[in-house]
Amino acid sequence: MTLISIVIALILEQLHALSVQSVVRGPVSRLAALLEDKFNDGGGNHGAIAWGLGVALPAALLALVHALLAYFQPLLAFLLGIGVLYLTMGFRQFSHFFTGIHLALRLGEVEQARQLLAQWRGRGGDRLTASEIARLSIEQALLASHRHVFAPLLWFAVFGPAGALLYRLAHSFDELWGERSEMEFGQFGEFAHQAFALIDWLPLRVTAASFAVVGDFEDAVHCWRTQAVRWPEAGSGILLASGAGALGVRLGMPVHDVIQDTGDASDRPELGLGEDADPDFMQSTIGLVWRSLVLGLAVLALVWISGWVGS
Repeated sequence: MTLISIVIALILEQLHALSVQSVVRGPVSRLAALLEDKFNDGGGNHGAIAWGLGVALPAALLALVHALLAYFQPLLAFLLGIGVLYLTMGFRQFSHFFTGIHLALRLGEVEQARQLLAQWRGRGGDRLTASEIARLSIEQALLASHRHVFAPLLWFAVFGPAGALLYRLAHSFDELWGERSEMEFGQFGEFAHQAFALIDWLPLRVTAASFAVVGDFEDAVHCWRTQAVRWPEAGSGILLASGAGALGVRLGMPVHDVIQDTGDASDRPELGLGEDADPDFMQSTIGLVWRSLVLGLAVLALVWISGWVGS
């Protein structure tokens, strides 16, 4: 049933994209703001309690509801799983930006591509070249495909709907709390950041391994082993290094907007081997992501068949 739920959710998401901002991100942001207002005293302990109420408790309640439905009403449990997946994962949450940038670069409309990338990343880039736009877009797509597709699907396959919800909430609270550094915010977000790093540890490596398997395996593994540690954020470094090696493209490296904003390009070391990014590599990125998804579904199908035969 897990495989069927995933396939149905993917089809539904392709047929009718969810309004993520209003249906998912908005309510989660309001919940995080409410908990921050009630619990934030600048300390890490209260941050852990708030995270438990905002992330762990909803996931635990969903696990309980799903277990009860699976026992008394299996069909409702099946539909609940599809609904949770539809809310917590999906290509359409990021693909429209990537597709728009890809098309704009193909048509030579670099300024349009800059504007779309700025909307996607939440920061400007008026000096970005076409190659830099393609490079940053590939990086964003690799990270987004992991966070919005592969990781939720993995935890759904392992723990059911509660696993997908736990991942999505943990990622959202990490963005809202864990990445904040204002002095008045204190250490309130440290637990959210540490908890998400733990939850994402296995999915990161599974996604990176899938990129290697469906791409250039030797280069992907080489880049993972030798280049990932140089990236400022370890998890992202693993994904980007493996993806760059699998594609045969060079990612990372200084870009104009980073130098302009910070005056320091040292936090963008080179990742990957091969040629500079361009629209052709953006098309290859789409293929890499879809092949990785097919690989994951094939593995689930084999597990399901082996279980069915064994029974």
